[in-house]
Amino acid sequence: MIQRRDFITLLGGAAVAWPLAAGAQQRAVPVIGFLGVETPDVFADRVRAFRQGLSEAGFVEGRNVALVFQWAGGNYDLLPTLASELVRQRVSLVVTGGTAAAARAAKAATATIPTVFYMGGDPVSLGLVTSLARPGGNLTGVTPLATELLPKRIELLHEIVPAATSVAFMANPNSTQPSQINEVENSAQALGLALHVLRATTDREFESIFLKALDMRAGGLVISPDPLFGGRDEELAALALRYRVPAIATNRDFAAAGGLMSYGASRTDMFRVVGVYAGRILNGEKVANLPVQQATKVDLTLNMKTAKALGLTIPLTLLGRADEVIE
Repeated sequence: MIQRRDFITLLGGAAVAWPLAAGAQQRAVPVIGFLGVETPDVFADRVRAFRQGLSEAGFVEGRNVALVFQWAGGNYDLLPTLASELVRQRVSLVVTGGTAAAARAAKAATATIPTVFYMGGDPVSLGLVTSLARPGGNLTGVTPLATELLPKRIELLHEIVPAATSVAFMANPNSTQPSQINEVENSAQALGLALHVLRATTDREFESIFLKALDMRAGGLVISPDPLFGGRDEELAALALRYRVPAIATNRDFAAAGGLMSYGASRTDMFRVVGVYAGRILNGEKVANLPVQQATKVDLTLNMKTAKALGLTIPLTLLGRADEVIE
């Protein structure tokens, strides 16, 4: 639960711990500005993991570090303003959580304040860092395998629903990169599948996505690795089950909540690393010398109860490859 003392609301859902930050600055305690693309409730598990990483590096909020939050509430147009607000508050370090758009906003707002990002996509091709090994400049961070795993998710879904002739891809047009859609299109085409790209920019549009997938007779739904979707696994899993749509998402929470399948790296593990990196920088390490870390371990989780409810038979070869099977 977010306590009242932790934030007040401004600018379309942005949140900032004014009293804590002001007091911390008077005591010369470093202040970390956290730029979040969604809302505090959606990012609650990731913020907890971030705080854990900070503590592993020797920093505990309220004791020797303060946190200032700015939340965009899903309105990506606010990110540049919120990033500039953090710079105006003279934070010691900026953390961006969610997308390349947040990292780009931070990069545009300051060339001097150290910034640690978490985002999908290639930070080199996006111009955020010079290289993964030697970022240069004032940005570094953590990036999961996002676009690279999309073809595999299509393949996994096709293994379970081999008779399907088409598949749907749920994307957020505010943040899904063209390269991600290209990867999905190429993968679907290679498997002889037609692809339907279904777009949602708010959670109010989720139900319509599943209805469209049914109308289009899509054999399944691939949910893109986007912060808008990643914080609402239970809602998406419930819709997939209600409308009997075989679906695959990034986070294990989706499968645990009743979704058919998940395939991806743990987002909480990645945000813990972001916290560790933030602490290392506060301890004096140079941002330019901290390599961008990439997730190398991905997990496949299958929900057998959901498969049975959907009338699907999971191939034994796929069961053998699963890291976790939920009965």
